[in-house]
Amino acid sequence: MKSIYGSPLRGWRFVLFNAALALGNIVVLSNVPGYTVLVPYAAGDLAGVTPSFGTWATTDHMIGLALGLPVARWFTGRFGDYRVYVATFAFYACASFVCATSETLWTFLPARIALGFAGGVILPVGQSLALKEYPERLRMAGVGLWGVLSMTPFTVGVFMGGWYAEYFGWRALFYSNIAAALPVAGIVGSLLYGRGFRRVITRFDGVGFFLLAGVLFGTQTILNQGNDFDWFASPLLTTSLIVVSIALPIFLIWEFGERHPVIDIRLFAYRNYAIATVCSIAGFLVVQGILSIFMGQLQTLLGYSSSLVGLIYLTMLIVAAPLVAVMHELNRKIDTRFVACLNFLCFAVTLTWLGLFDKPASFESVSVPMLFFGFSLATFFAPLAALAMHGLSGSKLVRAAEELAMLRTAAGAIGISSLAVVQFRRSPFHQLDLADHFGGRRFPSLDLVPQLVEQLQIAGFSSAAATKKLSMLIREEAALLAMNDAFLLGAVVFVVLAAFVWLAHPTPVIPLRRKEKLRQLRAEELMEQP
Repeated sequence: MKSIYGSPLRGWRFVLFNAALALGNIVVLSNVPGYTVLVPYAAGDLAGVTPSFGTWATTDHMIGLALGLPVARWFTGRFGDYRVYVATFAFYACASFVCATSETLWTFLPARIALGFAGGVILPVGQSLALKEYPERLRMAGVGLWGVLSMTPFTVGVFMGGWYAEYFGWRALFYSNIAAALPVAGIVGSLLYGRGFRRVITRFDGVGFFLLAGVLFGTQTILNQGNDFDWFASPLLTTSLIVVSIALPIFLIWEFGERHPVIDIRLFAYRNYAIATVCSIAGFLVVQGILSIFMGQLQTLLGYSSSLVGLIYLTMLIVAAPLVAVMHELNRKIDTRFVACLNFLCFAVTLTWLGLFDKPASFESVSVPMLFFGFSLATFFAPLAALAMHGLSGSKLVRAAEELAMLRTAAGAIGISSLAVVQFRRSPFHQLDLADHFGGRRFPSLDLVPQLVEQLQIAGFSSAAATKKLSMLIREEAALLAMNDAFLLGAVVFVVLAAFVWLAHPTPVIPLRRKEKLRQLRAEELMEQP
């Protein structure tokens, strides 16, 4: 069967094409967690900045990723999907080269933003290309496969990043991007060369896009730099707050009057979409924030090597991979509110479990709850995607998927910074509390400091060294308790979401026509990308 798009790929060409798309998807999605585990290494090599500065390259990369999603649709309408995919991957390789050769944060950071923007274009275009080539009987299997691939960033991506850092250096991650991006672009371009496309030229909401970019980057700058520059005592952060305060209401007013808005606010009039989006934003904010701060603290606080951190995160794949592959069928047979509620409660239990550690934990005691975290992560995206799509059809379905993915990605960036703020602000509280407890200021009969100092002196420490060692131990324990507070706060958020999701309408199964089913599968894939 031949059309304007050419004959569908079959045989070894179909297999090679899907392998290239899968590799491209893994490369793009793995760059956030893959770099996050590298932050302690990269920060020291980029002119010796602190790890908190190095985290900017993670959060701003995710904002760039979010902003690339709405641009993808406009690009493909004008130039064709496979052409945009190939050109963007070539640009991705160039941005990766700049990242790999950067000597300072101020060169590295813009390149990371460009890398994120390119990734935001690549992901939806790659999904669209994949669905066009799958025969109808295999489309559900294809969606399941892409669902499994969506788990690789949090598992294989972290493992590969840690492995690179420990054995080859952190820059190897970006050189590997080049080694993967160029072959992917070449394979896809050669297999689809000469394909036609239906040109769709629509007005791009440039004003709304730049207002949204100002709001997101301004908010992210405040959260990124607040701890380091004393919040609004900094002129830069004060200016960012003013920009966000002005740009946000202007953006909302503009979008209501725009025919082709970058964010269609009217979609929030659909109850299920609004509830699913709120749950996705709040839930992913916690998930991404928890995974990122835990990744860093396992290295800087608990002394884990980057490869050992990768192994802990890799354990999540044991349960996540088979489970995520069947979630689409499960959501078609069970009320998605029930599935989402159970998922949120499972997250709450797991985060409470992790949040009750009061001492540096062994590999086994951390990896077991992370196995359950993988179970929760595998069941997080699909039910909320199904809930968001209920009641939507036609072009609204794709727009809703695009917006949900964009808002959730931006929330993930904000979550990394927000939970880091929680940990930073709670550390001094616990430090003072521990000093009061052990120093006898709370209970005069429980003054343990002299006894601890005496034991350290017996072990060979001088008086000054013993006091310094005791102070260091208190700071480490305070940081651990502050991290626990972030976990427990996340658990509370998920308990609230477990109740909130029941405000949505029930989601009965509705038979769909062939064209509408294809659009729904495309929307599901886009909504489920982390």
